[in-house]
Amino acid sequence: MTTQLARYLTPMEDSSRWDGFEFRPGDIVINSPAKCGTTWTQTICALLIFQTPRLPAKLSSLSPWIDMLVRPKQEVWDHLSAQRHRRFIKTHIPLDGIPIDPQVTYITVGRDPRDVAISLRSHGKNLKRDVIRRLIHQAAHPGGGADDAPVDGHDDRDLLDERTYLMRWVDNDDPPHVNLDSLRALIWTQSRAWIRRTEPNVVLLHYADLSRDLAGQMRRLAGRLGIEIDESRWPGLVEAATFQQMRDRADELAPDEQLGYIRDRKRFFRSGKSGEWQQFLTAEDRAHYERRVSGLAEPDLLEWLHHGAG
Repeated sequence: MTTQLARYLTPMEDSSRWDGFEFRPGDIVINSPAKCGTTWTQTICALLIFQTPRLPAKLSSLSPWIDMLVRPKQEVWDHLSAQRHRRFIKTHIPLDGIPIDPQVTYITVGRDPRDVAISLRSHGKNLKRDVIRRLIHQAAHPGGGADDAPVDGHDDRDLLDERTYLMRWVDNDDPPHVNLDSLRALIWTQSRAWIRRTEPNVVLLHYADLSRDLAGQMRRLAGRLGIEIDESRWPGLVEAATFQQMRDRADELAPDEQLGYIRDRKRFFRSGKSGEWQQFLTAEDRAHYERRVSGLAEPDLLEWLHHGAG
């Protein structure tokens, strides 16, 4: 019996691009809300798979974003079909919108939602939105001219201060199926993985746990993926996965899909710290956030989202 997948269609991504996709045994799908640690996890997977800090290609080529609309779907599928290494695919689509295969491992990364919002604001200002709109238009109209493509790169959210941005993000009540950029959507995405966390092919990582014990989390993930690594290789692999090393290698690792829509690749790896939201919110803001988030998720999921496994 085939399970009906939920459809997620936002201005940036379309979950229907998964329809009919042929998995291979051992494939890895990294699905997390934006700015939760997706690129970090992709980097770790690359290091574990290739077992060297010297990756054979740029990260976005090794691990393409299948549902982003900046490239025609078939182009992305053909790229994945041609890969001969163990595939690890990026997506921000919740698990109920992705085909589930028992031979595939699904990795979701959690992070304190307030830190996600602060990181999202910075990321938004670092995007060339006019380039993204043009790429999406061209991918939807292959062979057509670019003259009629939208060119307005303005987004009102980019003009907001951190507090205002965060509180609007918290209160945004758009359905996740049309907008994955909100607290409501983040909780929804994480909850789709949380309810499957005991399944053998679903792995939950957390930004705080990666920050506290990167080596231990990498070893744990290698075990879940069935990857054996010689002990002598571990120090170099762990060092390559540190935030500073990723920032130093931003040209290789930043997720601009090699299409040039990120203004500053190093700025994508902004700080890597947790708790920055505290300097922007008043006591009333914090109480408002607690009320809002408690209405969206069960207590044990919230405990994990805010603190990790510890």
